[in-house]
Amino acid sequence: MINDQTANELITTRRELYYTNKEKDKYIEELNNANAELILQGTEKERRATELTFQNSEKEKRAAELIIANEELVFQNSEKEKRAAELIIANEELVFQNSEKEKRAAELIIANEELVFQNSEKEKRAAELIIANVELVFQNSEKEKRAAELIIANKELSFQNSEKEKRAAELFIANEELVFQNNEKEKRASELIIANLQLLFENNEKEKRAAELSEAYQELKVLDDSQKEYIAILSEMMYMTSHQLRQPVTQLLGISQLFNSINNTPEEVLELTGFVREAALSMDKFTRDLTVFISEQEIKAQRINQSELRDQS
Repeated sequence: MINDQTANELITTRRELYYTNKEKDKYIEELNNANAELILQGTEKERRATELTFQNSEKEKRAAELIIANEELVFQNSEKEKRAAELIIANEELVFQNSEKEKRAAELIIANEELVFQNSEKEKRAAELIIANVELVFQNSEKEKRAAELIIANKELSFQNSEKEKRAAELFIANEELVFQNNEKEKRASELIIANLQLLFENNEKEKRAAELSEAYQELKVLDDSQKEYIAILSEMMYMTSHQLRQPVTQLLGISQLFNSINNTPEEVLELTGFVREAALSMDKFTRDLTVFISEQEIKAQRINQSELRDQS
């Protein structure tokens, strides 16, 4: 027969197990909620990765959002570590309870069925720990994917910086050419001054030298105007190339990165193919506009040459 004290202890033990099971259900529900949030965050980040390809102006903002998302993942991982620590404490409490039950085993022979139930609960806890480990492995793989996305974004930024440096070098070379041309103009101006001084001492050849100087001045003026017009044409062509051509090229580079980062489903491949076609049409339009622009400049140059020949005749 079981006395009242033993019965009370059994009731107390069952209540403890009941409350322990309720705590376990709460932990499982919280873990499921965390997993749902991670799935939502994963889909949101994939959408943002797609937008990064077509919104170059918002790359820095999206990079900041990725950093914030990583901080949120770190916070969630710390929360899960706290939950794991709480599960460890609960397991330690169960171990302590088992040791107490083993001490009472001599008095509680009839409680063997309860001990079997507790052993089954321990196996369930072990299974839950295995599931938690699988979830941690999945989270680590998600972190690696985010790190890979950040590396791709950094490569694109470094490529853009190198392009900017190339443009700066080209502008520097153009400035040096302008400085050289200005020096040449100053030299020619000094030569004209020397010629004017010589004209003061050569009264017999004033009219002839004046005509020669006037002709030389007109030629210099024509050359200067042609040079300015050539520089303006080059600047316009550089502007068209750097603004209208770089955009579809950047789009194609981003789409090529997406081909390596997506699952390559038929819908995604069809969508990316449409983006490639848009970029190709943009490049085709630019090449046509550039061809028309060059043709117009050639026609304009031919007209100027014809007018100069008429003036000389």
